[in-house]
Amino acid sequence: MIIMSVDLGKARTGIAVCDKNELLASPYTVIFEKSPLKLPEKVAQAVCSTKAELVVVGLPKNMDGTEGESARNAREFAKKLTELTGVESVMQDERGTTITAHNFLNTTNTRGKKRKNVVDEVAATIILQDYLDSRRNFSSR
Repeated sequence: MIIMSVDLGKARTGIAVCDKNELLASPYTVIFEKSPLKLPEKVAQAVCSTKAELVVVGLPKNMDGTEGESARNAREFAKKLTELTGVESVMQDERGTTITAHNFLNTTNTRGKKRKNVVDEVAATIILQDYLDSRRNFSSR
């Protein structure tokens, strides 16, 4: 099944997809959109173009596990996306993914404007890979 993930941002939203065997998450694109009204439509276009059958939306929980305004916004976004596409959306805890993405970009010496443009895409890839790994671990029990 093709699964797509979304790392929501205020200006940039990262998108990643996996292969049909659900083994490997890969960066897909970054959507540059500040309007919370237009963003679901643009992400819905990515759902269609990737032929995604499931969408994983990053859930930005606080470090203590509670949910604030960003988490509520992510849940509302996921609901709207499902309404627009008919494709189920699930939430995935994204705590630490942006830090991990920055660490990866430090390792690859990615700097400046290029770094700013890919960090959200890398974070979306980490969210999706975490989801795929947990899905595999759950099914192997």
